[in-house]
Amino acid sequence: MPRVADGNITPIVFMEFSVAGSSIDIIQELSAVLTPEQVAIDRASLETYGQDWTRFTPPAPTAIVFPRDTADVVAVVECARRCQFALVPSGGRTGLSGGACAANGEVVVSMDKINAISPVNLTDRTVTVGAGAITQNVQQTARDADLFYPVDFASSGSSQIGGNIATNAGGINVIRYGMTRDWVAGLTVVTGKGEVLELNKGLMKNNTGLDFRHLFIGSEGILGFITEATLKLTAPPKDPTVLVLGLSDMNAIMAVLDRIQSTTPLLAYEFFSELAVSKVADHAGVARPFDTHTPFYALVEFERENDMTDAHVFEAIEQCMEEGWVIDAVMSQSVAQARALWQLREDISETISKWTPYKNDISSTVSKVPELLTAVDDVVHENYPDWEVVWYGHIGDGNLHLNILKPEHLQIEAFKARCSEVSTDIFNAIKTLGGSVSAEHGVGTLKAPYLGYSKSDSEIDAMRAIKAIFDPDGILNPGKVFSIA
Repeated sequence: MPRVADGNITPIVFMEFSVAGSSIDIIQELSAVLTPEQVAIDRASLETYGQDWTRFTPPAPTAIVFPRDTADVVAVVECARRCQFALVPSGGRTGLSGGACAANGEVVVSMDKINAISPVNLTDRTVTVGAGAITQNVQQTARDADLFYPVDFASSGSSQIGGNIATNAGGINVIRYGMTRDWVAGLTVVTGKGEVLELNKGLMKNNTGLDFRHLFIGSEGILGFITEATLKLTAPPKDPTVLVLGLSDMNAIMAVLDRIQSTTPLLAYEFFSELAVSKVADHAGVARPFDTHTPFYALVEFERENDMTDAHVFEAIEQCMEEGWVIDAVMSQSVAQARALWQLREDISETISKWTPYKNDISSTVSKVPELLTAVDDVVHENYPDWEVVWYGHIGDGNLHLNILKPEHLQIEAFKARCSEVSTDIFNAIKTLGGSVSAEHGVGTLKAPYLGYSKSDSEIDAMRAIKAIFDPDGILNPGKVFSIA
């Protein structure tokens, strides 16, 4: 895999940044194909753009570039091929698998400036946006047109559409609306050859052979750079209403889902542990849903179509209480109350980030979630009896987030090594159930060693072969998805 050469050249100081001579050449080449203002090498930029939310990999990029359009991205890729240096795509850097980290002298390609949002096409119910468009801004654009972009998650205020697509982001509405993949009508991408591909062009029907759009969705930047996307929109849900339920134990989580879902179609079904609630209440100032403390909680969102909807939901909750599954409950009576209840779930990830958590983003089919929960929980408690473990997730679609909080006395590398050892046991349990080691965060660097638990050798070989077609020089996001031999 190409790397920035360092040889035996004596480092020199260049604008208060110590780099090797070959790095100076790269910076000069980039400044020539873009403009000097589009190339950053100051320490703050290198540290900020060289890592994502994982914080496990010290950032060490050579430079950060800020293309303004697709043509600029082509110029950067051609420069990288000519000078043989690696490129790392950068969106909002909210990823949790190390997919946007640059630790080996790569050049980071930020999409911040490719952020235009075109007017909504009301006839097609689509909107075309730059890869750097903030997810929340796209959602607001849809709302302004009385439409709805349903892909949503806690980081929507800082994540970018290109990164969402590159990781096939899921989030809180998957149970009703599916993943990002289901909302991409067209893509503009720049491959590792510097070729520009216009994929599907926003068409609803297009049966002309292989749809390469779906290769790039979820590809984590190893095939090319997404520069523009045409997204589908839909009608907004009617009067979304939120319930938070205090659950008796882990087994109650799926029993309650089955009971409520049998009477009312759901927009979301989230779960989180008491430890998650206590962290958010103590450190983020979010109000507890009720005075009762329960081992687990479920957040349920549904459309209130009429008074009968409430009646069906109340009846289901009463039955769950009679079974002993639900201990306490609260329901929103306004949009503001619904948002306040959602904070219990959405503020978890940011709140626990101060403990540098080791995250496992795992999934199974919904029917196998109880087995997955039990198997993984047994492994965790056996190996980390004294460590804090925060559970939460989009359990309505089979997705669980397991967060092991770093003890204060333990150094990051030692903590990561300890967690990696136990990950093997966790992933063996997942493999037995036919699940995934990464439900929505992507593979990146953290999950690359474990790809074989969810993909066969033949599948991985095919993935490598596809990468070689689009990125023959191996310059795009090296070390991500595939482990380096």
